[in-house]
Amino acid sequence: MARIAVIGAGMGAMAAAARLAVAGHRVAVYERAETYGGAVRRFERDGFSFDTGPGLLTLPAVWRDLFVKTGKEPLEECAGLVQVDPSARHVFADGTEVSVPNASRAGVVAALDEALGRGAGQRWGDFLVRAREAWDRTRRPLLEEPLWSDWRVLGEREPYPAVPHKRLLRTRRAGTLAEIGAWELRDARLTALLESHALAYGLDPRTTPASAAVLPYMEHAFGTWYVRGGLRELARAVYERCLARRVGFRFGAEVTGIVEKDGRVAGVELADGTVAEAEYVVAGVAPGVLDRLAGEAAVRGDGEVPPQRGAASRLTVLLALRGARPEGAAHRTVVHAPDRDAELEALSGTAPGVAARPTVTVLRPGDPRLVPDPEHEAVTLTAVVPARPGAEVRERAEDLITAAERALPGLRDRLLWHEVRTPADIAEATGAEGGAVPAPALAAGGERLLHPANGTRLDGLFTVGGWSHPGGGLPHAGMSGALVAGLIVEGPGFRGSQ
Repeated sequence: MARIAVIGAGMGAMAAAARLAVAGHRVAVYERAETYGGAVRRFERDGFSFDTGPGLLTLPAVWRDLFVKTGKEPLEECAGLVQVDPSARHVFADGTEVSVPNASRAGVVAALDEALGRGAGQRWGDFLVRAREAWDRTRRPLLEEPLWSDWRVLGEREPYPAVPHKRLLRTRRAGTLAEIGAWELRDARLTALLESHALAYGLDPRTTPASAAVLPYMEHAFGTWYVRGGLRELARAVYERCLARRVGFRFGAEVTGIVEKDGRVAGVELADGTVAEAEYVVAGVAPGVLDRLAGEAAVRGDGEVPPQRGAASRLTVLLALRGARPEGAAHRTVVHAPDRDAELEALSGTAPGVAARPTVTVLRPGDPRLVPDPEHEAVTLTAVVPARPGAEVRERAEDLITAAERALPGLRDRLLWHEVRTPADIAEATGAEGGAVPAPALAAGGERLLHPANGTRLDGLFTVGGWSHPGGGLPHAGMSGALVAGLIVEGPGFRGSQ
């Protein structure tokens, strides 16, 4: 039985802690904030409650597996999961709307044909078949296995089976999401539907590899889910599972250094000067934080995957509305940007000073736990913005509200108050520079969209969470916890779930 110190109480870190405790280790979590969950937080005011991090869940099997492996009570007994249907309502730049059914290929094809014209649904359905092939080729190395020693193979091979396309007397295949949209989907609205899944992580579809087709496929194949009471309830359930497995938590305990002895970790040093001895340290922190704690050379060396420095963050506006949520309102509406090229240039920083209206996601849960009474509604607006600490981002909240009016007519007349959460708030919660949000690991595209391995050059030090393999997003955070636990319990020969 080893002593294990976990730095941070984010979702990936808690997933690792619970699994390690079940394996018989003594696990202590040190969190500088006063609560758990990392970016999965909650804001409450006047009887309203809002998720300030993720609002929906994909691939819930990752968290079901955690609860199966760490106790008798399944996830559904600890946090109520509800499948969202439709998966999303999309409002396109030309005013066209479509509601996409949840986890139903036939339903999606029919809905797209009806809204966008005959043939649109078939093109999207054929794309999903190819996306599934990309998923089958990358699922194990990018989600279920430790990062391969020959990781460059993952960065070089494009798993998406693009359709041959004749262009300028040459036959070419789509290598980016934008090219899939232009050459295979051949409809600006279908392209917007595709690209919105990459934009949600701040990825530019013009340079994002075609392998990102797995992102809409995951949502289509495994459904979109909501947790009753908000995603914060999932964090609560994981935290309570950790407590049930006797994981110790110290909140308000900032780790200021990782102690090394004879080339191996020996514990962590805290801000109050005390040292907590440990045979293993699991760090669930952003790359810059980890470098300060252990030194960059101790974490990784030449020839290893460099840390992904996120260029994108999120701006969130929480709306307290008078009046009940209309019957049948979609849980999620995506209001696409009126000028796609301007949005991408503003996000990538190629057009300094330009603040184009972004794609905005509107979440209307219709959950009675989130409002003071049935005559009020809690709505969350989210858009991707550049990661930076500047306060000027707050001024863009009006752009989100204006965009949301396309989905909620009369919105401003119902508005009681609104609260803005900026990249600075994300930086405070997670320690990520500029409030950056990590993207999930993706194949192809060189090393840009891979994340550092969970093991490090310092013996006994492991990394977990969105900034390490397999990257950002709640499913990926949960998988990182499983991988780290496997590497510690079974050793370097661990090859993931079978």
